[in-house]
Amino acid sequence: MSDTPEFVDGLIVKAPHEKASDFVKCAISIKRSELISWLSTRTDDWINLDVKVSKKGGWYAQVNNWNPSKQDVTAQQSAAGSYPSQTMASPVTNPVPSKQDLDEFNDDIPF
Repeated sequence: MSDTPEFVDGLIVKAPHEKASDFVKCAISIKRSELISWLSTRTDDWINLDVKVSKKGGWYAQVNNWNPSKQDVTAQQSAAGSYPSQTMASPVTNPVPSKQDLDEFNDDIPF
């Protein structure tokens, strides 16, 4: 990863309009020809951007080229060994509760 900031040609980020709703976080303008030209120089499947605010108050998008180091990957793998796997749960084989299960719930009903 380089320490030199990389910006996206053809992508302009601005603060939301003063009358914009609270859920609008920024405004993005795209100059198609410049953005397409910039994208054609990239080989990555994914391009991550960080929207930032400069010291002078201007908004901009910067390419986030962070990649985990070998040390980060090793630490993540060793930490993953102490947590359960995040795979999808197996399908339920008997989704209908038994009479015994229903009787247990009836005991908890206060009326």
